[in-house]
Amino acid sequence: MEHFVSIERWNDYIRGQSPMLVRVYHCHMQYRTLGKTGLRISVLGYGASPLGSVFRDIDESEGIRAVHTAIDLGINFIDVSPYYGLTKAERVLGKALRTIPRDHYYLATKVGRYGVEVFDFSAKRVTGSVDESLKRLGVDYVDLIQCHDIEFGSLQQVVDETIPALERMREQGKVRFIGITGLPLKIFPYVLDRVAVDTILSYCHYGLNDTTLADLVPYLQQKDVGVISASPLGMGLLTRQGAADWHPASGEVKLVCAKATAFCNSRGVDIAKLAVQFALANQDIHTTLVGTANPDNLRKNVEWIEQPIDHQLLEEVFGILKPIQQQTWPSGRPENH
Repeated sequence: MEHFVSIERWNDYIRGQSPMLVRVYHCHMQYRTLGKTGLRISVLGYGASPLGSVFRDIDESEGIRAVHTAIDLGINFIDVSPYYGLTKAERVLGKALRTIPRDHYYLATKVGRYGVEVFDFSAKRVTGSVDESLKRLGVDYVDLIQCHDIEFGSLQQVVDETIPALERMREQGKVRFIGITGLPLKIFPYVLDRVAVDTILSYCHYGLNDTTLADLVPYLQQKDVGVISASPLGMGLLTRQGAADWHPASGEVKLVCAKATAFCNSRGVDIAKLAVQFALANQDIHTTLVGTANPDNLRKNVEWIEQPIDHQLLEEVFGILKPIQQQTWPSGRPENH
């Protein structure tokens, strides 16, 4: 029995041409086309930041098992950054990918952010950054290169210098597509009105407590831009553990989210399940990233998306969250949020 199956064969499965694959994965992952890239990616993407021990110290072997489990489950889109764990996430991911043929996954990484307060979107730095990432990841190219958290830099520099530098890397065959990421939604139209990019990555803006990304979707569709959403659990707000002390949300947001969590608990439901189901149900969002170094959590997420959503519970949770709906927090330079 095959352990891994190529993206092309997964696409055959989606079209109903390879029923034997059901015996391999025992799941029914869904796939959507990422904007104009033509990439057919899993609706659940793997966010590799935990491989850098960003949330807790992890054993390297555990992280590698998590990556292999993701592939086994039909997840074919992996997102990472040199910022995560100060290059550790890329290094661990590179080790995990050594035993996986290159055509079995789509790989995204980033440029521009290298520390909590370390940003450099200059052409020289991002060019070098791509080469460094390729070495750490052990690949000849990445499918998607993204400018990381651009609200912390000059958006005009991203337009005039960063993206043209990445386009030259694309001409060299080191990257296939170019994207931008960040928290404030206003950064995306600013860039997209001035230069063409293939994807955007937004986080904490499409979940039970904040759906403002949906308001931007018609604009993104006009531009034929791929839509990647991350942090459907609000960076911990919508979990039984609750938000960490460092979480930038207001005290009111944390309190109301905790009330919603307690309500779900009283109904015997993990609010994270409801949050993941809700986030992935939106057909206009091409993939939603979840980050974990625990293989069991990945299996749980895939099981959740195969189960029907409890619409009555969903409405009740929306009612609890209504006082803080769409509330966010500042990020980056004042002019960018």
